[in-house]
Amino acid sequence: MSDFVEQCRREWRRLGVPDRLAEEMAADLASDLKEAEAEGVSAEELLGSSVFDPSSFAASWAGERGIIPVPPNRRKARRRPLVLAAFTGLAAITLIIAALLLLTGEPKVSLVASRAARPHFQAAPVPPTVIPPNGQVHASAAAPVEWILLFLAIVALGFAAWLWSSWGRSRPPVAPAQ
Repeated sequence: MSDFVEQCRREWRRLGVPDRLAEEMAADLASDLKEAEAEGVSAEELLGSSVFDPSSFAASWAGERGIIPVPPNRRKARRRPLVLAAFTGLAAITLIIAALLLLTGEPKVSLVASRAARPHFQAAPVPPTVIPPNGQVHASAAAPVEWILLFLAIVALGFAAWLWSSWGRSRPPVAPAQ
């Protein structure tokens, strides 16, 4: 089993574990393996499938002790970009829709003004209103909502860009596979 301990030492050296800590961990590992052998427990029973991959065992042990950064969980690492991509896509679609609605001016609302008699009581004089000959005034009632939607979509895209840039920087370095 000293070959297993030696392979772990080489991996710790490669990962930059300080020599003092690497020797301490190697001594602990050798001691545990000797105790297990004395009790009739095989190395595979003690270490599980890690006995066949000393590099991964050494890296995970050093990571658990906080000596090297722990590699991120692969499931979380895959899920985060997927959620971020969905958020970015939704913000982009919202931006496109809001811009198209603003450019086309849809939906339009027709306001009908009539020349009805003024009420008998007036507190203040009302300025004259110009009413087109057909009596209809067209206005886009959705414009304020579209501008708000456009603004929120731009903010969301900016936030998504910031998340993408910070996600790339926040991942700890992972040891290359051998």
